[in-house]
Amino acid sequence: MFFLNRYDAAMQLAPLLEKYKDKKGVILAVPRGGVPIGYHLARYLDFPLDLLMSKKIGHPANEEFAIGAVGLEGSIVESTYDIPKDYIERETSRIRKSLAERYKKFMGNKEPLDIKNKIVIVVDDGIATGKTILVTLKLLRAKNPKKIIVAVPVSSVEAAIQIAKEADEFICLYTPEPLYGVGRFYKDFSQTSDEEVKLLLKNLQERGHAA
Repeated sequence: MFFLNRYDAAMQLAPLLEKYKDKKGVILAVPRGGVPIGYHLARYLDFPLDLLMSKKIGHPANEEFAIGAVGLEGSIVESTYDIPKDYIERETSRIRKSLAERYKKFMGNKEPLDIKNKIVIVVDDGIATGKTILVTLKLLRAKNPKKIIVAVPVSSVEAAIQIAKEADEFICLYTPEPLYGVGRFYKDFSQTSDEEVKLLLKNLQERGHAA
């Protein structure tokens, strides 16, 4: 066990992000578990917080195998896979609709933050396989941010190696081998509820830190 809870994890990450404190940036938190991490880092860095709404497109023969990703405003599919066009269009539409509904649930009618020419810090409470975030980084790159940083408390070694290649900077406190699940490294890894996400976002909005 390395962390008492997500607050403790965020505070251990914070000093490693100190150099970005006076920069023009945004934190993108992966809901739901990444939101408490993002909340505390947003307050520490004085950054706005938005939700990273994306989901992988699974291969028709294996849903766990990511062939691309869909976001609220874009999608990307690896061209090396010979996947029927109608399957991609159908999955993209279905996933985007689901993401839009979730985003509205948490953020109301607010528009996602523009990340062009900004430092983007992607946060989550941990990374196991990293497959979804890898394709999501390509989606973010297409929006022309100044820099993409992925900051997490714990990650598998395999995911860390791959993400470090795609991000401009990868910050991770621990890369245990084997991982055996992110929750094993927290004393309190209770599920983050929708209500908690809404409460944290509301608090940041009142402070002027949310999207």
